[in-house]
Amino acid sequence: MKKANPSWMGHVRSQNYRQAPAHDGALPRPVVPAAVSGARTRSPTGAIGLVVAGWALGFLSLFLVLPLLLRNTGGPGFIVGFVASLLPLSAVLLAVRFIDRWEPEPRRLLVFAFVWGAAVSIAVTTLIQPVFALTAGPASGLDYTTFAVTVQAPVVEEFAKSLGLLLLVLFARKHVDGPVDGVVFAFTIAGGFAFTENILYFGRAIAESGTPGPDLVVVFFLRGVMSPFAHAIFTGTTGLLLGFAARRGNTGLILAAFVVGLIPAMLLHRGWNSMGQDFLAQYILVQIPIFLLAVLVIVMLRVAENRLTRQRLREYAAAGWFTGAEVDMLATAGGRRRALKWARSTGRGPQMSAFLHAATRLAFTRQRILTGLDVPAHQREEQQQLADVVALRAAVLQ
Repeated sequence: MKKANPSWMGHVRSQNYRQAPAHDGALPRPVVPAAVSGARTRSPTGAIGLVVAGWALGFLSLFLVLPLLLRNTGGPGFIVGFVASLLPLSAVLLAVRFIDRWEPEPRRLLVFAFVWGAAVSIAVTTLIQPVFALTAGPASGLDYTTFAVTVQAPVVEEFAKSLGLLLLVLFARKHVDGPVDGVVFAFTIAGGFAFTENILYFGRAIAESGTPGPDLVVVFFLRGVMSPFAHAIFTGTTGLLLGFAARRGNTGLILAAFVVGLIPAMLLHRGWNSMGQDFLAQYILVQIPIFLLAVLVIVMLRVAENRLTRQRLREYAAAGWFTGAEVDMLATAGGRRRALKWARSTGRGPQMSAFLHAATRLAFTRQRILTGLDVPAHQREEQQQLADVVALRAAVLQ
């Protein structure tokens, strides 16, 4: 069983392990370095319904969010804030793309996550905050400003953002089956939330200041340069735990992970908001190490994901579906880069990209089978994906 568990990210119990289905034909002609065309798998009904509901909620949320922004920023402030907010948003989305490039998530679900963060979670926050202030504010014993910054914002905002994560795990579980997926969607939601929040802060610096230029520079430096990943790291802890829970496939465990995952997110958020006169010292001694730890965790997740892909594809190679050289190409970042470079030089870049993604999806489907998660359904999916890999290999070698 040691080989079946190549990393801490994918535990397989002995009773769930089974051999990969055998390939009936001859050993495939290797695609080295090359790849494929592009078959797409159908989305489950739950994921489609989630996306439709997300767009509807996002549209309705605009009727609350846009007036809120315009009322606080004015027209010029809104425009300047919108443009300035694109810069930190770009940094977060580039990070998402880097983390997600090994097994890319469906674009429609990433759009759902962004819409949830940028519109729905802002609307939920706006609606819940007054109720939370009335019920929890007096009991806290804090003045309203301190309560709003150190208690209300961390609790309400993290709940509003993470609610979108919970919906993704429950209704698009096929696409959220591990910690990397959880982090990807958490970063996307948080990036959307920070984008809208930055419009508010940057726009206020224009609308409410007698020296709008210098004030905007200060606010932009604090939020756009020093802390573009703050919200992503907060919500990323919830996404990490939800991703681990999703891999087990148990709804009760997922709900428990949602509740538990909110705790570090809220504490990190509170810690950031609580920095006062010793802001710079706390930023250097606390926040920078937290950021570096987050980077380390993401790197470890990527390494574990690579090892998992290599082991699962080796099992398919032993059953005759791939050659050893193909596995080396498919399971390493360097091998993938060389394959794509070669394919693009021959005009087959899109085909190679599709082949790489198909093989990765196949590896993760096998992982779900071996963990005992909805085995019959995933075995049917495995057969379809194996057929797709064969067809893609034939297409690229024509």
